[in-house]
Amino acid sequence: MQPERLYDESLYRFHEAQPSLWEASGLNPQLDSMPLSGNENCEVAIIGGGYTGLSAAYHLARDFNIDVRVLEAGHFGWGASGRNGGFVTMGGSFIGVEKQIKRFGLEETRRYFQLQKEAVELVRELGQEESIDYQPQGDAEIIIAEKPSHFESLKKHCEVERDILGIDSSMISKEEFAEQYYDAPHQHGAMAQRPCFGLHPLRYVQGLAVAAERRGARLHNHSEVLRWGKEGSNHILETASGKLTARNVIVACNGFMPEHLHGGLKARVMPLQSQIVVTRPLTDDELSAHNWKTECLGVNTREVYFYYRMLPDKRLMLGGRGEFSGTQLAAQQTADALKGSVARLWPNWKNVTFDYTWRGLVCFTTGFHPSIGRMKDDTSISFGFGYHGNGVNNATWAGRELARWLMTSNSPNETKPLHLPPQYHGMTAKIPFGGMRLRYAAAAVGWYRMKDWLDGIR
Repeated sequence: MQPERLYDESLYRFHEAQPSLWEASGLNPQLDSMPLSGNENCEVAIIGGGYTGLSAAYHLARDFNIDVRVLEAGHFGWGASGRNGGFVTMGGSFIGVEKQIKRFGLEETRRYFQLQKEAVELVRELGQEESIDYQPQGDAEIIIAEKPSHFESLKKHCEVERDILGIDSSMISKEEFAEQYYDAPHQHGAMAQRPCFGLHPLRYVQGLAVAAERRGARLHNHSEVLRWGKEGSNHILETASGKLTARNVIVACNGFMPEHLHGGLKARVMPLQSQIVVTRPLTDDELSAHNWKTECLGVNTREVYFYYRMLPDKRLMLGGRGEFSGTQLAAQQTADALKGSVARLWPNWKNVTFDYTWRGLVCFTTGFHPSIGRMKDDTSISFGFGYHGNGVNNATWAGRELARWLMTSNSPNETKPLHLPPQYHGMTAKIPFGGMRLRYAAAAVGWYRMKDWLDGIR
């Protein structure tokens, strides 16, 4: 029997790769990975072979010599880890800085953002240490003001980040931006935040898989967990062709959370669709038409924002919010709308054609911050998810922290990682009437789109 899914079944075809630029230009790594077969045993089983799961496996094997296996329903990087825009940026939360200070206090907010910087650098360090060819680009994320009033708001935000939290944030005037980054009618200056950079997300997750295997982790692709039970203190994870017995389990699934496997996972996430389009390579003349000079990552100040970057082969990538059915027809309509947005944002590129479009899920939580912890009714189950569009570094870091916490904690029954800031603490609250959650999301996104319209942004 197929599990009940939130979206159309076309989003959950684990045997199919996305028709993305990343899949077309990945590393094709040589892995020993095979689907789980027969009866196997290990100390730690990890459900999910994305950044969180592979980072946890890598650090468990490398730093603690633990017998660890990863079960991935598709190929490694099938989910969000191989589909995202490749933004290695600080965030991980949907709560603004000022609200975080009010909710969690100044010191805990400072500590949270210091760990965000640490997470960015962890990706860079792993890439260098393990020789992962993930094509790094740029040195900042730039938040582009779409109105003069947005620039003034960014200035106040920049002062908080720079002067209170110690983040390397700076303002860029409209004139300076047009000269040094790009020129287009929609820009009215920007804020730059460092350290941030871009990469090829599928190459990075493939490199993590190779590194984890090299350090001793056992990886199993095309091994969707169909049933999860317990025999005594051991967990029994069953796939179509095998059974894995483990003393501990880490759930590392994020937006594609297998809620049907365990009651503690039910209605804990709000997975929202994101769609990406990528142009053909732009010519030098086309780039000059908007004075495009930057490799930095871009996000605009809309309520329902776009994110974009110029890729190494001079293709423009632009992503935005998807729709709420998940059908392939609706996805194509969303892609067409995004292509129209490129023409509006950069009028001189209105006739540029597109080579790729694909979609995935971004994971939100009720608390709008990451969720790291252990199950209250069974502390041999750990979890890490909810990165709010900043998963490349946050998930990598969360995987490392889960590995360290599991191996070094003096309180094995602790359900929250109390050594971390409260933004990470424990299981997020259950979403009321979880079957209705996409309707809530559609209403919220509709309200934010209306706010953009009222603000004069089309």
